[in-house]
Amino acid sequence: MSKTYGYVRVSSKDQNEDRQMIAMAEMGVLDENIFIDKQSGKDFNRPQYKKLMTNIKG
Repeated sequence: MSKTYGYVRVSSKDQNEDRQMIAMAEMGVLDENIFIDKQSGKDFNRPQYKKLMTNIKG
């Protein structure tokens, strides 16, 4: 059985990810399968994104 994963990113710690989390819930993505990074899009040093990719690759 395959899992559905989600990735949420907001640009700063002041921004709120609620809208994206609601969209993930509407698509049936379980909270434990959602990875969230709160940091600028300037660079790609995103720890949760890397963790997501590790989970996907198995």
